[in-house]
Amino acid sequence: MTRDGIDLDAVLGARVALRHRIGERDGRPLFTDAVGTLSDGGGGTVVVETRKGAVRVPREAVVAVRAVPPAPPRRASWSAVTRLESLCADAWPALVDRPLGAWRLRAADGFTGRANSCLAVGDPGMPVTDALAAVQEFAAAHEGVPPRVQTPIGSPWSTAVQRAGWVLDRGHDAGAEVAVLVADLTLLTGADGRVPVSLTDRASSTWWEFSEGAEPTPAQRHVLDPGPGGPPTVFGLAGPEPLGAVRGALVEDHLHLSRLSTSPAARRTGVGTALTAAAARWALARGAKWAVLQVALHNTGTRTFYERLGCTEHHRYHYLTPAPAASPRPSPHA
Repeated sequence: MTRDGIDLDAVLGARVALRHRIGERDGRPLFTDAVGTLSDGGGGTVVVETRKGAVRVPREAVVAVRAVPPAPPRRASWSAVTRLESLCADAWPALVDRPLGAWRLRAADGFTGRANSCLAVGDPGMPVTDALAAVQEFAAAHEGVPPRVQTPIGSPWSTAVQRAGWVLDRGHDAGAEVAVLVADLTLLTGADGRVPVSLTDRASSTWWEFSEGAEPTPAQRHVLDPGPGGPPTVFGLAGPEPLGAVRGALVEDHLHLSRLSTSPAARRTGVGTALTAAAARWALARGAKWAVLQVALHNTGTRTFYERLGCTEHHRYHYLTPAPAASPRPSPHA
């Protein structure tokens, strides 16, 4: 309790707006406010963790305090989004990856939307309508590649593509909208070790069988296990049966996680956590600091799993395709 009867202990751990005295001027007290999470600072003080840093306040200087709602999440800058999208594309290398200014035209015989779409971030170096015409020409020249653009939701590039008449690709099986999640790698290393995990730098036949269900096609092998020409990659298998699998690729200071799967009998037994932790430790030992993964919005189970481990949403992207041609109206004289 403060001497004014304010119960600071009742709001410890909450986000608060706290008013406190900071001195006098011309015999009149001066006050200021701090907004952030409140904790006990010891020695008769409290600490408010504001966005600009910690503010330590003597308890006796507090004149008012109230709990306030959580701060709205800050949107990542478009430069940060651009970098992260580029890292994810490097971690998922397409068979063909051709620059179109800052855009990337990609093809991989139809294996995954990411590797068979144009990544539209930055300046394509030409009017957007001309760039989209180039996307369509590229798609027509590569089997299994539809005219499709992958671009961050709400970005200026998405706005420009939609103004040119392209629409959400609702026919995309993997989901037209995707969340990009990030985490401090140290948050993902907390498995208790009860589930053994083996890691290899090349995908074994057992990994391919469990993860993909068959021997890989050339496109699958290039995207998932490109070898010396691609990013450093790790493949994890849990248990001797096996019980689960995961892929990790190291791109600069990020570990890109993908292909996490567990057998139905092993779900909710810690297999996914153990696989994630093993990949995270592998990346930490090689200088990585962050994890990144891409999860379709409709895949709520995987999103919830990673959020429990400490992952947060950085941004979202969606796939856009040319609007279907309008059906001609029947002639009234037919």
